[in-house]
Amino acid sequence: MKVDPASHNQEKLNKNHAKASLYKAVWRWHFYAGIIFAPFLIILAITGSIYLFKPQIEQVLYQDYYEVTPQGDRITATEQIEEVKRLYPDAVVTTYRPGENAERSSEVGIISNNESLTVFMNPYTGKSLGELNNEDRIMDKIEEFHGELMAGTIGDRIVELAACWAIVLIVTGLFLWFPRKRKDLSGVLYPRLKKGKKIFRRDLHAVPAFWITAGMLFLIMTGLPWSGLWGNQFQTIVTNSGAGYPPSVWIGDAPESIVKTKDIADVPWAAENLEVPKSDIQGFVPISIDDVVDIADQGGMHPSYTVIFPSEKEGVFTLSAFPPKAQDEATIHIDQYSGAVLADYRYDNYGLIGKIVAWGITLHKGTQFGFINQIISLLICLGIILVAVSGFYLWWKRKPKKGLGAPKAISAKKMKLFLVLMIILGIVFPLVGLSLLVVFAIDWLIIKRIPKVRNFLNG
Repeated sequence: MKVDPASHNQEKLNKNHAKASLYKAVWRWHFYAGIIFAPFLIILAITGSIYLFKPQIEQVLYQDYYEVTPQGDRITATEQIEEVKRLYPDAVVTTYRPGENAERSSEVGIISNNESLTVFMNPYTGKSLGELNNEDRIMDKIEEFHGELMAGTIGDRIVELAACWAIVLIVTGLFLWFPRKRKDLSGVLYPRLKKGKKIFRRDLHAVPAFWITAGMLFLIMTGLPWSGLWGNQFQTIVTNSGAGYPPSVWIGDAPESIVKTKDIADVPWAAENLEVPKSDIQGFVPISIDDVVDIADQGGMHPSYTVIFPSEKEGVFTLSAFPPKAQDEATIHIDQYSGAVLADYRYDNYGLIGKIVAWGITLHKGTQFGFINQIISLLICLGIILVAVSGFYLWWKRKPKKGLGAPKAISAKKMKLFLVLMIILGIVFPLVGLSLLVVFAIDWLIIKRIPKVRNFLNG
């Protein structure tokens, strides 16, 4: 059977045209996602780089508050808190943190004049080392800027949107980077230094992007559980599916409560949806904070734990250990009258997903493996900054005098596979899906109907 050469050539041309169309479509989406979201990724990388070194930075900033000289026996937590009450007679005590080693001060959290303060106490002398307004802590400001751009819920959604679109950037970037006809690894695994400035600018963006792809994706996926929309939905699914906290954490029957532990205390991610039990109010004689500390010590709590005081008659003492290593996490609820441990939720109680998220968070924060962890995460953050800046520089040098310099728009009919991928990403990440609908609406209502805008965007 003879093959018609003309038909064969036409088929080959069609395939090449389809590949070229797909490449342009991917490039166009990568281009716009980069232009819009790269500034936010730079902000996240810079603030993340700083926050990685929170322990070292705070040790320097608050050295006078943190460090004490061991001298004899420590005085009791009750005596320390009584001294705080004497210094702040109108204050309400909310938390107590004994300190993780012999050279660390203890901390008493109070509400005074509608301000949340931390009073640092020398546990050997019982004297105050000073106070900090919790809203003025520099690293907390950095964390707030990193998580929500210091703009509340709106900022949280913007950060989540940028993180989700960064995944689109990774997927499209890998497609563009993938070597199709290259015979060596230059321009793939290392930049070409002798091929001219244009080639070098391209490689300065593409090659580092490849090397940080896995790390960047890891930081995104381990950060998303904290996000307001995707993170809450993910946490709800994990809890409702039984992959959250198991019934075995309850000493007695699990409580029927609408109050979650995250509503009353800062606890590990896996314990945030843990229902808060109630104290048996028979007797009305609360145990002392010293008793609570003894229970924590006997239970092997990590010494970095914090005690959150009950705010109501039926409330409980909540002990939260959110230490550097995931496997040391613990959340305990204690009856404030009997001292009975009502729930004891440790890392070993977590389901598989809970353990994975716990490790992801401590790795994300750079605490799981100490300084090595910090350095690796820092290199990833610096790589993200390099890729974002080099991408902007690459666009700026290529940009025509008129227009934005975007690749020409391709008909949706010619990029079905890519659209399917975008729809899948839109379903997995709802904010991506919502933003895609907005983009298509703008394209249909504005870009295609206004010639100047269409020409500028190369629509």
